[in-house]
Amino acid sequence: MAKKNKIDIAGIEGNMAAQSRVFAHSAKSLTIPSGATNSVDVLDLSAAGAGDTVSVISRGACLYVGGAGDVKVGMESGDEVVFVGVAAGSFLPIQVLKVFGSGSGGTSATDILALF
Repeated sequence: MAKKNKIDIAGIEGNMAAQSRVFAHSAKSLTIPSGATNSVDVLDLSAAGAGDTVSVISRGACLYVGGAGDVKVGMESGDEVVFVGVAAGSFLPIQVLKVFGSGSGGTSATDILALF
């Protein structure tokens, strides 16, 4: 006799950030700096104009990697991690606040998008 698995996802209704069927609502191309100790924030608040209200969210962004290589990131937890050998066209379903620059021990992947 076959067993049936019931998955109850009703608990996530109403919380858009937790919706399992939604991967991203927006994307931002990241310009990766040179130098492994430099980084780019996935949320660039420097473009805010005078009188703008700036709200900082503590959630990071997932990444899409267009060109193969390593990706060094700063996670929401504060940890710095290097994902080695990420294939071109990969999604990294992780929550990052920054992507570190190219160079020894840094990011060598290209065409990286932050997905929100």
